[in-house]
Amino acid sequence: MNALKLATLLTLTGLLGACNTMDRLANVGQAPALSAISDPTTVAGYQPVRMPMPEAIKDTYQPNSLYRMSAKGFFKDERAHRIGDILTVMVTIDDSAKINNSTQRARTSTNSAGMGGIFGAVVGNVAPSIDPSAAIDLNSGTKDSGNGSVNRAESLTTSVAAVVTQVLPNGNLVIEGHQEVRVNFEVRDLVVAGIVRPSDIQANNTIPSSKIAEARIAYGGRGQITDVQQPRYGQQVLDAILPF
Repeated sequence: MNALKLATLLTLTGLLGACNTMDRLANVGQAPALSAISDPTTVAGYQPVRMPMPEAIKDTYQPNSLYRMSAKGFFKDERAHRIGDILTVMVTIDDSAKINNSTQRARTSTNSAGMGGIFGAVVGNVAPSIDPSAAIDLNSGTKDSGNGSVNRAESLTTSVAAVVTQVLPNGNLVIEGHQEVRVNFEVRDLVVAGIVRPSDIQANNTIPSSKIAEARIAYGGRGQITDVQQPRYGQQVLDAILPF
């Protein structure tokens, strides 16, 4: 039964590979075709986006006025301040650290003891080769040395839009933003989260990453290139079991 399943799998793989080869041969000399524009809600597996939203404000009008009180005005502060608002985080990281440590320690101790009187005479009679005045002689010594160094440098400059997910009782804003960019078979991920003060948000609705408290910034990737750069799973298991 297992042999039949294996043969079936190999056959299907061969057929799929042949179909893919024929498709690629048919497109020789032609530019890659773009995907057709379609309704994303009709795609299988589509899930609507759910994000924190501010409380709805009922529209009100002043007497003899044509404008709603909830409408955005020309002189209104457009910086993020409510749940669901968006602000841009300017991520700028340029850190370096260089540390060298060296430690040495040495210790030597010597202890001796002898026996006299009746006990010394007894020891001398039983074991004439032992000097009772120096019956016990202990020597010990320890020596430790260690060296360590750290030489790190990180540099990252980018920007990402984040959403206000919570307003703390003191007015500070909890923000979180995700960004994914796919090029061929590699996806670049950028995650930014933390707590910001409304007063640190600039007039153009941006904030530098250095102003984010409890900042959590992750920049990485996943895909074929990242998979090749990572050790094999078996090697990772061995490294976890035998770290030295």
